[in-house]
Amino acid sequence: MVASTLSRDAEIPFADRAASPRPGPATGLPVTVRGLAKTFGDMPVLAGVDLHIPAGQFVAVVGKSGCGKSTLLRLVVGLETPSAGDVRLGDASEARRSTRLMFQEPRLLPWKRVVANVAVGLDPSVPASRRREEALHALREVGLENRADDWPSVLSGGQRQRVALARALVSRPRFLALDEPLGALDALTRIEMQGLVERIWTAQLFTAVLVTHDVGEAVALADRILVIDAGRIALDVPVDVPRPRRRGDPKLARIEGRVFDHLFNDQGAGI
Repeated sequence: MVASTLSRDAEIPFADRAASPRPGPATGLPVTVRGLAKTFGDMPVLAGVDLHIPAGQFVAVVGKSGCGKSTLLRLVVGLETPSAGDVRLGDASEARRSTRLMFQEPRLLPWKRVVANVAVGLDPSVPASRRREEALHALREVGLENRADDWPSVLSGGQRQRVALARALVSRPRFLALDEPLGALDALTRIEMQGLVERIWTAQLFTAVLVTHDVGEAVALADRILVIDAGRIALDVPVDVPRPRRRGDPKLARIEGRVFDHLFNDQGAGI
């Protein structure tokens, strides 16, 4: 890790860290999905999905490859048009301003320095005099303020992904969609990034939906896990374990086992 504060956090077991309070009501946007269906040509991907996510909840979505996890996420944020049903993400005009999507690849602009890449996430109406200041603040939150004037090419993969996270968060979104953003990272960097995402979510109270193949990641981060199978929500599991959480906690292991039991059922499902 680059930032010393993040490095110290990474050395402390999750359950031994001071719990970050979540003061006041959640500022995230609620999500309501009714009868949602999506078909690509003759191939149905989602069929009749009903779902409500309260404001400020952290939801993880898991399932087999090709089961429709990312399609569901893209429908919620408006990047795909439903074949049937509807999605309500807070107030429609507010959702457009307050929603951000983080992809598996950082997608940084190689011709812009790190701070300028983060500033891309700001609304164009933000004055030029404030753009650098706000981008630096977002970089500070992810522990990379000291790399603000570097080029993306000199950063590690984990650092580039932290820049992408800063870009997604610089505008203080009320809904953050994460489409397997940590999947390409090595195991230790991935654990550090999970802790960073959780810390920022705890502080900012946005609604988060994470698509992941990693059930352990889902259990570590989420308030609730959705398993998608055959185009529907086949399992909806609350993760009612207090934060901060310790990896290897027996309660988390039981929840992880329940999800795996469903994924590896007698139909031969896998992830």
